[in-house]
Amino acid sequence: MKGLILSGGKGTRLRPITHTSAKQLVPVANKPVLFYGIEAMAAAGIGQIGIIIAPETGAEIRAAVGDGSQFGVTVTYVEQDRPGGLAHASLTAERYLDGDPFVMYLGDNLLQGGITGLVDSFRANRPDALILLTPVDDPQNYGVAELDGDRVMRLVEKPPAPATNLALVGVYMFTAEIHAAARAIEPSARGELEITDAIQYLVDDGKRVEPHIVRGWWKDTGRLDDMLEANRLVLDRIESQIDGELIDSQCDGRVILERGAVLERTTVRGPAIIGAGARICDAYIGPYTAIGEGCEITAAEIEHSILLECSKVQNLEGRMESSLLGRNVTIARGVRQPRAYRFMVGDNSEIGIL
Repeated sequence: MKGLILSGGKGTRLRPITHTSAKQLVPVANKPVLFYGIEAMAAAGIGQIGIIIAPETGAEIRAAVGDGSQFGVTVTYVEQDRPGGLAHASLTAERYLDGDPFVMYLGDNLLQGGITGLVDSFRANRPDALILLTPVDDPQNYGVAELDGDRVMRLVEKPPAPATNLALVGVYMFTAEIHAAARAIEPSARGELEITDAIQYLVDDGKRVEPHIVRGWWKDTGRLDDMLEANRLVLDRIESQIDGELIDSQCDGRVILERGAVLERTTVRGPAIIGAGARICDAYIGPYTAIGEGCEITAAEIEHSILLECSKVQNLEGRMESSLLGRNVTIARGVRQPRAYRFMVGDNSEIGIL
């Protein structure tokens, strides 16, 4: 059984961060989202993984993941020349998959508990497809499934009047039957080959499509709020590990302080993670905060936020919260008079001043 991770999306909902970085490499708890999916497949005993990449971000993903040896797997890259939908992605990877059953995993998704049990079930029961579902409050924004006992009867992509609240989670398990289904369907109104249509084709053709209801949490990290929530959920599971240096500082609760990080006259209240080489002075770091490698924070308070590598936050009078800072960002209050706000902000940014 092989793995297929889709990592070719443009990440428009996370701009401007994704103007300069692939959305699948934005970190949650200081680890790229993509790595969680690779690790889940490796834990399930899947040793061969194909990663769908786009021309714009493929080089960055190749550099981060490499040949897969850091995860104990072998990674093959499959370039998708255009964003043609999930079913199109399966056709793009058909030669790589070579008739083998496979797990298809969206590279910007997080799933609590991994997929080991689901892979075992798929291998044992041998359905033509296994889809993961979870109840959601806004099913009109997802692919939605209608069930008859333990069989999937109907799938609809983003229905205006959903018949159920069971949304498709971004993890699927297929046999090679899905390729014929993807070739048989027509593009949707948005010009893409929808995976919901391909799975519906399997259902209509009498193939066995089984559902699995996800009882733990699942997160699509494509938006800021979801990214911060995923960061919170992952940090809730960490164990304390203090490898950095504390100077007149304290860490309360579950805190990871990586090697080379220095806290000086600072309080950190977990769960939180401070990356290697970060330096934090005269500051407060509150719960659900992930500080990336090489960040510098001075005379500031930060809570429920994600800071990517080498960002700087200095001399803030108020607390920064629910924020996502990209790499090498500087936020600081100047000392000159008269006091005024001064910004250099990229496209699709958002600044809140309270």
